[in-house]
Amino acid sequence: MSNKIKVMTSGNLAFAEAMRQIDPDVVAAYPITPSTEIPMKFADFVANGRVTSEYIAVESEHSAISACVGASAAGARVMTASSANGVALMHEIFPIAASFRTPIVFGLVNRSLGAPVNIHCDHSDSMPERDSGWIQIYCEDAQEVYDSVLLAVRLAEDPRVLTPVFVCQDGFITSHCYEAVELLSDEAVKNFVGERTPQYPLLDTDDPVSYGSFTMSEYYFEIKRNQMEGMNNVLSVYAELAAELERETGRNYRPVENYRADDADYLIVVMSSAAGVVKDVVDELREEGVKAGALRVRFFRPFPRRELASLAKGKRGVAVLDRSASIGGTAPLSSEVKSALYALDKRVPVQEYIFGLGGRDLYAKDARAVFEKMIAGEYGEEARFIGLLEKDDEDERA
Repeated sequence: MSNKIKVMTSGNLAFAEAMRQIDPDVVAAYPITPSTEIPMKFADFVANGRVTSEYIAVESEHSAISACVGASAAGARVMTASSANGVALMHEIFPIAASFRTPIVFGLVNRSLGAPVNIHCDHSDSMPERDSGWIQIYCEDAQEVYDSVLLAVRLAEDPRVLTPVFVCQDGFITSHCYEAVELLSDEAVKNFVGERTPQYPLLDTDDPVSYGSFTMSEYYFEIKRNQMEGMNNVLSVYAELAAELERETGRNYRPVENYRADDADYLIVVMSSAAGVVKDVVDELREEGVKAGALRVRFFRPFPRRELASLAKGKRGVAVLDRSASIGGTAPLSSEVKSALYALDKRVPVQEYIFGLGGRDLYAKDARAVFEKMIAGEYGEEARFIGLLEKDDEDERA
């Protein structure tokens, strides 16, 4: 695509810029840290006449997602954003949006769920929505956020999919930090995303439909099965769209990023911004003769289990780093990885780690320690914790 431009911007502003270029029909939003900049910046675009979108200022996040569902069902192209407790307040409506097959694109800026109140990053807000029927894409940097918004619009609206999408990025780490991002021209974006052609718009009086009607068991099961088919189509449709974007930009994002994993003996599996630290440690260990590698999971829903299993097959060890916990169960990413590897002919040892809750940093020494434990054959059934304060550290801080 011609007329590309590089700018210094943040993940939030890159998302908002993509929204401006797409110019959705409706945006309904209620601000919450750290996603506030997305609707705030878009509201500026509306006020300055740079978009034709209808911006709906609502009284709560629950109202925001409700307005989005109604507008999308009516046939509009719809986008919004939220974080943390705002996402939790929307929980009731997420399965409805998915069941109505409303292709909403949602900027989810990951933040911890209180209590206690914490505004920093972990994935405890998006992971509770993993079974709500939404596609979940996790981004490592601002460039990926920008490109993912463009892909998400096409993916959500594809008639083979018709499923809403969360485009997730790490709060403050990605959302607020500035870096170089290559933007496409407005014309190029318009050509890529095209216009929405709604399948069953509520306002089509020539072919009337109803949404939200009561359904008995005779049909409910089939409706859920139909949703599953849409989700099952996601990865194949996404492959087509990602290849199309790559031809224009040179950038490609697979559902699982393979970083020096092909010949690796030991792998760390991770998501989002923490992958950068892991990749640096992989490079250091490679220089020392250790066959280390990393897999960054980009799609959590649908989970790319076949691709991940193929990349992890034959490894001597895998460590999974979760930025959220399933209290009383296996952490979400670890659970999916273990399930994906279960069908392999030869067992691959997997160790579950929990890190970064409430925004705690992951350091290179932490990732190195994980590799060292794998090399030493240290695996256990229970989850391990990275960066947890020991008693001496607590006494010293006090």
